[in-house]
Amino acid sequence: MRTELVSEPGGPARPNEDFASVGLPASGQGGALVVLDGVTPPEGDDGCVHSVAWFSARLGGALTELSLSHRDLTLREVLSHSISRTAEAHAETCDLSHPRTPQATVVLARWSAAEVEYLVLSDSALLLESPDGSVTPLLDDRLSHVPRATLTSAALTDSTLRNQEGGFFTAAADPSVASRAVTGTVPRSSVRALAALTDGATRWVEKFQEGDWAGLFTVVRKEGAQALVDRVRALEAADAERRVRLGRSKTHDDATVVFVEW
Repeated sequence: MRTELVSEPGGPARPNEDFASVGLPASGQGGALVVLDGVTPPEGDDGCVHSVAWFSARLGGALTELSLSHRDLTLREVLSHSISRTAEAHAETCDLSHPRTPQATVVLARWSAAEVEYLVLSDSALLLESPDGSVTPLLDDRLSHVPRATLTSAALTDSTLRNQEGGFFTAAADPSVASRAVTGTVPRSSVRALAALTDGATRWVEKFQEGDWAGLFTVVRKEGAQALVDRVRALEAADAERRVRLGRSKTHDDATVVFVEW
């Protein structure tokens, strides 16, 4: 088995708000991966004394533990329990009802000899490569359907679209959001490798349009996860004024890639 994990902050001046892990039990039977992209809030009060990086680490740790140690739980149940556990850790000190309370996108994958289970919530991505080399993207694309003009207003996004019907969903403090995740199971025999990525890495496809998902997967397989992040950084630097592809988004974002090949 080959595994790679690369997670690089958007810049040296702030912490990496992504989280990533790969768990391989000592028994050698199966495994799991977790990738989170912490949602950076606009400037101002978010009702919490903790950072987004703290939240991502707490939630990611719970997801890693539960997905491996409680294989009887579905991935939706794993996410629900992990959100509850994380909320309990700061409910007494923070206003968890605040719309900007720390939150994150989620990708989970868990595999055994028989099957691969997956869960995707918000705009991180999971790619599955089949034995014939074809690549299937597993995406929660609700955020992409929100009008761009609406997304330019942080207050409007928080109050009417974030974790609201007709909007998009992230893992924050409400465990019921797990029911909104994109989930499924595929035969293990139909998957040769997989890759999980935060949107700082998927920019290669989604912002800069350098290739399709299969092309991105080929870069990771042949050149490595770091090579993909390096390519994105070069494209960002070439578009530093953010007029060509990035629009109003950050010049550099935290970028995480996890690759697993059997």
